[in-house]
Amino acid sequence: MQKELKKLDGEDYLVVSNNIIIPIAYFAPIEYYAIFLKYNCKIDCTEYFKKQSIRNRCEIYSSNGILKLTIPKKRKESSKTVISKLKISYEEDWQKKHWKSLEACYNSSPFFDFYKDDLYKVLHTKENYLFKYNLAIHNIILKFLNNNNIKTKIKSNIYDLREYNFKKQKPIEYPQVFMEKHGFIANLSIIDLIFNLGPESIQYLEQINI
Repeated sequence: MQKELKKLDGEDYLVVSNNIIIPIAYFAPIEYYAIFLKYNCKIDCTEYFKKQSIRNRCEIYSSNGILKLTIPKKRKESSKTVISKLKISYEEDWQKKHWKSLEACYNSSPFFDFYKDDLYKVLHTKENYLFKYNLAIHNIILKFLNNNNIKTKIKSNIYDLREYNFKKQKPIEYPQVFMEKHGFIANLSIIDLIFNLGPESIQYLEQINI
């Protein structure tokens, strides 16, 4: 297997041939990280942005059920924009809204206080580009999962999961904050798993049969 380091905006990323291609994501679904950690995945920085996808939205568990959070993008004249060139809009204070939503949903979860400071910092970063913003969140998630030794990998070829919805599997149930009210909801954002299971999240992901 061939390995090499390449630079994107001055940062090093590991490029490995013979891998799986996945999209960048905003607080990606649980299955996304189960696949990422089990296989040699690469994140594609060259694809076109796809609307209404995990690239700029996630789902968390609120007192009313599933709550969707979306990062607004700046409008472009062209209908096709490469994901690494897509800019975030700050016309509204969506970061404040997303944080308040996370607080309302997970303040009573077992591990919210343990992770909240690091998460608050990365969530409120004023990054112009969606790809780089999501990449920073992705790296903090790996840190939470005790996998900060894994370098983010950029696309090569072979198995293309960019159109996969990362909700095919039915993972084992775990305790959720509003479970007694709405039951177990599978494949929410990875942050749901981390806030509820904490350090045991990595073991949970390893048990998912991909």
